[in-house]
Order: sequence, then C-alpha cells, then structure tokens
Amino acid sequence: MFRNQYDTDVTTWSPTGRLFQVEYAMEAVKQGSAAIGLRSRSHVVLACVNKAQSELSSHQKKIFKVDDHIGVAIAGLTADGRVLSRYMRSEAINHSFTYESPLPVGRLVVHLADKGSNIFFFCSQVCTQRSWKRPYGVGLLVGGLDESGAHLYYNCPSGNYFEYQAFTIGPVLKLQRPTWNAGLRALRIPQEKI
Repeated sequence: MFRNQYDTDVTTWSPTGRLFQVEYAMEAVKQGSAAIGLRSRSHVVLACVNKAQSELSSHQKKIFKVDDHIGVAIAGLTADGRVLSRYMRSEAINHSFTYESPLPVGRLVVHLADKGSNIFFFCSQVCTQRSWKRPYGVGLLVGGLDESGAHLYYNCPSGNYFEYQAFTIGPVLKLQRPTWNAGLRALRIPQEKI
C-alpha cells in the first residue's frame, strides 16, 4: 500500500471508506510468524513458529502465560503482544484478588477488545477511535479453561474478537488453507466453527 493523506491517523477515513492505519495493523499480523490454536471440550493447544529475523539475532517469545488457566499466542509486532499480555495478566490478577476466583476467558477477551474506561486505553477498540493512538499491530489467540469448558478466541487489531475451535494467524493462513480444511474435516470439526 502507498502512503497518502488518509493514513496519518486512525480516525481519518479515506473516500472509499477505509481506515488505512487499521489495515496496516492487520497487515502486520500477516507479516508476523505463524500461530495456531486448537481446542477440544477439555483442552486448548497453542503453538507458534519461533524464528529469528536474521542469523545474528535470536527468536522472540510468542506464547505467554496470562494465568494458570489462560495462555496467549501472538502474531505480528512482538512488542505490542508483550504489552497486551502484560495487561491481560494484570486483569487476571486483579480479578482473582477481588473475587477470589479465576477470571473467565470470555470476560478477559471482552475486556481486551472493548474496555474504554481504563485510563491507559490498552484495549484494541479504543485504539481505533482515538486520533493520537494507533491500533496494536498484533493478533492474539487467547486459549484457556474455565467453568464452562475450553475456549479459543482470536482478537484482531480492529478490536473484533471471535471464538473458534481451531484457527491460525500469520502467514500460514493463506498458504495452507486447503490442507488446514482437509485436516479439520478429518477431525470432524464443523466448517462453520472455523
């Protein structure tokens, strides 16, 4: 994409109705390393490709522990992923301290996606509505277990979140889609859940 007068901040819409800053953040997720998440009734598996950017650098951590029952895998800008995982960790600790129970996975994802009352504006949705902010250039696969079972959520830079049984983020999404769908059919996972 070429830079123009409509990509200087996140609240400026182009004449075609596009927010270029959000599209750039979504592109950062596609340029990141691959991450995959699978869930069953009682388990969630998160996996990432850890690769170094060059021979002289080491790989960066792509899977983070949020709480004893929640983990997150990232694709995109690693620094943004670390900031958001730290925020999720503090939310989980605050909930455990206040309510003396573990934070439900769905509630954490909702807080991450659209919480606007936080003074630091860490959430994804608010970052797409403030001219002085930028959307986080990271996609998050949040997996965990709570009283209602196993959950796997995808939180994208636009502030949307979706629950899946299986999902991939990063460059593997386009390249391996036919193989991915064939494997899911073999596992008997309904296509509408993908």
